Amino acid sequence: MTVPLHFHIALAALLVEAIFSYPQALYRRLGHPVTWSGSVLAWAELRFNKPASPPALRRWAGMAVLLVLVIAAFALTMALDAILTTSLASNAILVVLASSLLASRSLYVHVRDVSLALRQSGLEGGRAAVAHIVGRDVAALDQAGVARAAIESLAENFSDGVVAPLFWLLIFGLPGMVAYKIVNTADSLIGHRTQRYEDFGRAAARLDDALNFVPARISALIYLTLAWLRSGRGRAVATWRITFRDAPRHRSPNGGWPEAAMAGALGFQLNGPRCYHGSRVDEPLTGDGNYRLEARDIDDALDFYVDGCVLLAGALAVAAFLMS
Repeated sequence: MTVPLHFHIALAALLVEAIFSYPQALYRRLGHPVTWSGSVLAWAELRFNKPASPPALRRWAGMAVLLVLVIAAFALTMALDAILTTSLASNAILVVLASSLLASRSLYVHVRDVSLALRQSGLEGGRAAVAHIVGRDVAALDQAGVARAAIESLAENFSDGVVAPLFWLLIFGLPGMVAYKIVNTADSLIGHRTQRYEDFGRAAARLDDALNFVPARISALIYLTLAWLRSGRGRAVATWRITFRDAPRHRSPNGGWPEAAMAGALGFQLNGPRCYHGSRVDEPLTGDGNYRLEARDIDDALDFYVDGCVLLAGALAVAAFLMS
C-alpha cells in the first residue's frame, strides 16, 4: 500500500466506524479483533507468567510472548494488505477491517451512557455505567467523581482508540494498525504495576508508552486547535499553558496530554485522588477550572470530542486530496 492510499483508507475507515461502529450481532457471534488478541494474551499469561519464576525470567517471557504475537500479526496482515490493495472492491474490504480497529463511535456511546445514567438512574446508575470504561474503584465516587472519570476516559481514549491506530495505519498500513492494537490490548491486560504483572507486563507497558508518544501529543494539538477555533486566542493560550504545565505531572507519560488539553479548553479540573483495588492514589489535579462536574459537563466534553474527530477527519481529507 502506498502512502497516499494510506490517507484515503484512514479517512474512509474513520467515517465508516463513526457511522456504523462494529456491529453488535457480529460481536456476539464472532467477537472482535481486540477480544481475539486478548484471549490469546490471557492464555499466554496463564501459561508463561509463573509466580514461582524469577523476575528476570518473567520479564523475558512477557517480552517473548508480545514479540511473537506482534510479529505473527504483522506478517499475516502484510500478506492481507498486499492482496487487498489490488482493486476498488478489495480496498473496501480493507477499509472495513481498519474501521473495526477504531473506537470513535463506541467511545462516544460509552461515555454518553454515563451521562444518561446519571440523569435517569442517579449516582448508582452513573457508577455502574462508568465502571465499564475505567479501572478505578467506583463505589466511593460521588457525582462529580463519576463525571470526571468519564471525561478523563474520553480525553485519553481519543488518543488510544482513534488517533494512535490511524497514526500507525498511516505509517505502516494495516499491519502497523494491527500491531499497535495488539500492544495496546496487552498493556490494558498485563501492563499493570502489580505483583502479578509488574515483570511479565513490563515490555507491553514500555512499548505501549513508546507507540503512543507521538499520537498523544497529536491528540493534544487537535484539542489545542479546537480551543482556538471554538473560543478564540485567549482560551487557546490558557489551554496551551495548562497542557504544558500539567501533562508532564500525569501518572502516564502520554495520557496527560489529551486530558490536560481538554481540561484547559473546557475550563474543567480533572484527575485528583482516586482508589484502585482499595488503595488511595493521590493523583495531581489537571486544569484550573470547575472540579464539581455534572452530567451536562460530560455532554460538553462529548461535543468537544466530536469536534475533535471532525477536525481529524478534515485533516485526513486535506492530506488525501493533496497526495492524490
